[in-house]
Amino acid sequence: MIGAILLLTLPASAFKAIVPVLIAISLVLIVFQPRLTAWIVSRRRTHRPHGGPLLVAGIFATGIYGGYFGAGQGILLFGLLATSLGGDLRHVNAIRAVLAGTANLIAAIVFLFIADIAWLPAVLIAVGATVGGLFGAGVGRRLSDPWLRAIIVVVGLAAIAQLVL
Repeated sequence: MIGAILLLTLPASAFKAIVPVLIAISLVLIVFQPRLTAWIVSRRRTHRPHGGPLLVAGIFATGIYGGYFGAGQGILLFGLLATSLGGDLRHVNAIRAVLAGTANLIAAIVFLFIADIAWLPAVLIAVGATVGGLFGAGVGRRLSDPWLRAIIVVVGLAAIAQLVL
């Protein structure tokens, strides 16, 4: 909800500087996820399991970002979850999908009541996102962790290039 309200109140150029940086940070998390996960798992014996308050704060911040702009939100969430939770990336990807979907649904509800919506583009984006999400989830379940990681990095780099160029 906070992200959606920020989108409606801040100037349109506000996200141009931060979005590529957030996507780049998430890609670094994805690339180094195996090492970071191993370190986190080794610390779990004496520290908080499941990422603790830093993961919760990161998910909250990513929810704000998702309500604001959304592009790269999934990559950022995936990076946070993969490095904090460890385990199978397909399981992490499912958690990411639920969290991102929830943030997007809440933002959409805010926009329904507050914003002037261009309905045709909104419907096309919703249909495309739904079909892509269903198709992507099916593909993601079949991929090995290295392949899934590689595809995420390529998509993230393409998103950065699209935003910067």
